[in-house]
Amino acid sequence: MFKSLLTQLRGALSFLIYLVNTIFWVPQICLAAIVKFLIPLKPFRKLCDRFLNRWANNWIWINNLTTRTFCNIRWHVFGLESLKPDDWYMVVANHQSWVDILVLQKIFYRKIPFLKFFLKKELFWVPIIGLAWWALDFPFMKRYSSQFIKKNPHLKGRDLEVTRKACEKFKTIPVSVMNFAEGTRFTGKKHAKQDSPYVNLLKPKAGGMAFALNAMGGYLSHIVDVTIAYPGGAKTFWDYLCGNVTDIRVQVRTLPVTPEMLGNYFEDEQFRQAFQNWVNNLWTQKDQCITELLAAPQPSAETVSSVLPRFHAPFPVTEGNIFQEDSPNAGA
Repeated sequence: MFKSLLTQLRGALSFLIYLVNTIFWVPQICLAAIVKFLIPLKPFRKLCDRFLNRWANNWIWINNLTTRTFCNIRWHVFGLESLKPDDWYMVVANHQSWVDILVLQKIFYRKIPFLKFFLKKELFWVPIIGLAWWALDFPFMKRYSSQFIKKNPHLKGRDLEVTRKACEKFKTIPVSVMNFAEGTRFTGKKHAKQDSPYVNLLKPKAGGMAFALNAMGGYLSHIVDVTIAYPGGAKTFWDYLCGNVTDIRVQVRTLPVTPEMLGNYFEDEQFRQAFQNWVNNLWTQKDQCITELLAAPQPSAETVSSVLPRFHAPFPVTEGNIFQEDSPNAGA
């Protein structure tokens, strides 16, 4: 019982530090964002963006320090060598828990530009942090069901227009655009409901990734494919704060964005099918990668090349088209 009490106290203290850290940085970030909005000069706004990203990185640095202080995590992370902090990236990862975001911020700190997520519009109202996301130009998406669009046809394409405008902002300064292609966190119930062809993943949605790549007009030079595995299963954010997450394994590989990957996903049927096939193939490899990561007793930098050899190379190219790959019949 005493050990359990200490664990809960550690979680509470860790949460308090996260909270104070956030409260400290959010007003400064919001103030800079308001000033940037009031002075619509591109050089000035670009300067503001650099300060905003610097302060956001300081916020992450303290969060990472808190993790090192209160959590005893064995990190097994592979594939970060080729990344640069001054390039444009599309980051694609599987999604199991809110802990995924802390993991991504930890492993990519100062290695790639600050991560920008596409968020549900409702998350704007999350206390404190919602304002920070707005100030840092995180795009808030309003998703409409097909039934709603039928009743309100004038709203068709509104979410795509929001994405396009957000991507225009991303062209002014190096950025990492984050995409959880599954669209939601993995659970056994969701996996069964989808009848997913993958063992460890839900079906991926290709549309958002394809649209962002095309909207950025070639600015995104690489896709950073991230596979996250938690031996013993994914834990909650509270488990993470309490130090109950003790082993995290991450495989990263960098894939080039080629001209064949840029096209009109929503109007070009041939391109849409090709892109879906490519994403499905990516997910097949990611599913195998998770299995390998979980099976390895203690993966290390010395053994990872032999444990996961096939996950380091880019996809094969057939007659100049990276989409010529067989894949499972998963939905986009």
